[in-house]
Amino acid sequence: MAELLSHFTSKYLFIVAGLLPIMNPPGMVPIFFSFTRRNSTPDRAYLARRIAIYCFVLLLASMYVGSFVLEIFGVSLPVVQLGGGLLLTFAAWRMLNDSPAESSPPSAEEAVEEVGVGRDLLKQRAFFPLTFPLTVGPGSISVAITIGAALSSTEKGLKKLAVAPVASLAAVATLSYVVYLCYRHSDKVLRYLGSTGTVVFLRLTAFILLCMGIQIMWNGASALVGELLRDNAALLGKLH
Repeated sequence: MAELLSHFTSKYLFIVAGLLPIMNPPGMVPIFFSFTRRNSTPDRAYLARRIAIYCFVLLLASMYVGSFVLEIFGVSLPVVQLGGGLLLTFAAWRMLNDSPAESSPPSAEEAVEEVGVGRDLLKQRAFFPLTFPLTVGPGSISVAITIGAALSSTEKGLKKLAVAPVASLAAVATLSYVVYLCYRHSDKVLRYLGSTGTVVFLRLTAFILLCMGIQIMWNGASALVGELLRDNAALLGKLH
């Protein structure tokens, strides 16, 4: 029993340590607030819950069925990185080019209008772009797929059938709850910065997000070019 508990703890910490720095929920608070600052507080809380649920489902799906789905459609991880990095870059570029008027707090009339936003529309916004690619992006999905492959290949017996899945569920649930807490209280976190500090922080965070998107695209493109060069080298070796 003690051995199983120790194994559970190690796998739980392994998954959390692998995904938390990449997801970085506290660092994504300004991004979330930038996309939802014209929503009412109840709507923002609803979005935070939906994003946490979507994060939970998306991360688990990436761990256990992500590699199989990619194989079915013939898509490689570098392609996922390239496409996801492109989406992330576009989202960050849009935030960087928002006018000060768009970044300012909503007026009373705009606030009343936003209260009436339907829940169906909020659900759509919760998944894209707030969950994917902003919260769970191509980097997180790539790491989740890698972790899932590592768990399935290294574990055997009871550890593979019970301990590893339970540790994965607990770790992903913890990460999703951290996302919920950070997004649910995003207004309180940014309130301490003031209006000017919030705008500056949003711009800096958007620039970092833009760099992350370009880096993810670069990683995917480099991997694709590397595969192409290896294939060409192998073909030339066969010809000679």
